[in-house]
Amino acid sequence: MTTTIIIITFLAIFATSLHNARGATMEPCLESMKTASLPDLPYAYDALEPAISEEIMRLHHQKHHQTYVTQYNKALNSLRSAMADGDHSSVVKLQSLIKFNGGGHVNHAIFWKNLAPVHEGGGKPPHDPLSSAIDAHFGSLEGLIQKMNAEGAAVQGSGWVWFGLDRELKRLFVETTANQDPFVTKGSHLVPLIGIDVWEHAYYPQYKNARSEYLKNIWTVINWKYASDVFEKHTRDLDIN
Repeated sequence: MTTTIIIITFLAIFATSLHNARGATMEPCLESMKTASLPDLPYAYDALEPAISEEIMRLHHQKHHQTYVTQYNKALNSLRSAMADGDHSSVVKLQSLIKFNGGGHVNHAIFWKNLAPVHEGGGKPPHDPLSSAIDAHFGSLEGLIQKMNAEGAAVQGSGWVWFGLDRELKRLFVETTANQDPFVTKGSHLVPLIGIDVWEHAYYPQYKNARSEYLKNIWTVINWKYASDVFEKHTRDLDIN
């Protein structure tokens, strides 16, 4: 079972567990859940400069993302023990830790792929069919970027701004999420294409309180090829133009 669906499956596991007697066999799907690991970056820590500094990338990847992985694994192991013991109170308490740290891992794993050095295509506009779909839904790529920057700057506290695909409504959209809430908590029909981290740890050492400047500059290293590939994969059977 992949980490990207852990949050939804946890809710199902939790609901089932409330009906199990103490000492009952642990749910097979919980036993199959694998611990997370910190993914390697597909580029050097200084490869996104000047948009994102080497200092930020090292801290963000080695410290912040690693912490989400560590705490997620710890919470998952505690959940296994609580489920095996029939400790429903602990299962309830662990729900928020699973969601927060699991979401942090899922979101950052996407975020690293959303970025690319300029010499490897970072900032290069998307190609069709994503390019045409963006024009149809937002008027232009510039219109999409302006909307994402405005909504990202308006996030109160910590969170993310996303550009995604709604497979059910057959449309592209921009949405924000609070804290480390991942798209999977909103529905499996939502596909993230580009996610931008607006937690302070993503920009403060370099940009201080100028979040809008960070949002402006990050587009020079956005990996539109990755977004285009994901879009094509999930729209082969759809007509969203």
